[in-house]
Amino acid sequence: MPLDAAARCPCLSGNPYGECCGPLHGGAAAPTAERLMRSRFSAFALGLPEYLLLTWHPRTRPSSLTLDDGQRWTRLDILSTRSGGPFDAQGTVAFRAWWRSDTERGTLEETSEFVREGGRWFYVDGVVA
Repeated sequence: MPLDAAARCPCLSGNPYGECCGPLHGGAAAPTAERLMRSRFSAFALGLPEYLLLTWHPRTRPSSLTLDDGQRWTRLDILSTRSGGPFDAQGTVAFRAWWRSDTERGTLEETSEFVREGGRWFYVDGVVA
């Protein structure tokens, strides 16, 4: 369910969705690994499994992805980044993502690996803390 372009972006960058994750969800390439990470969080928050699959590296991408409609992703904290800039070929982003359901609340903390191929960043895999 894409947001109005003027709405606050779910990744909590402080920018409107139309200037942050919206263009990436529409097909623009993420300039950095962190921006891809933020756009993937927003895709979870907005229920966009197709985008998650498109930005997952082909060698580790699952054949399908079903999101839990009862789980709402509410907050993203970027804990650290290593490399992953516009001229890098790989990068690492550590983050904490906050979620809630009707009966539970929790966090997911992960260190994610990204690669840039053909001018596009891809999520490879992650280690959950």
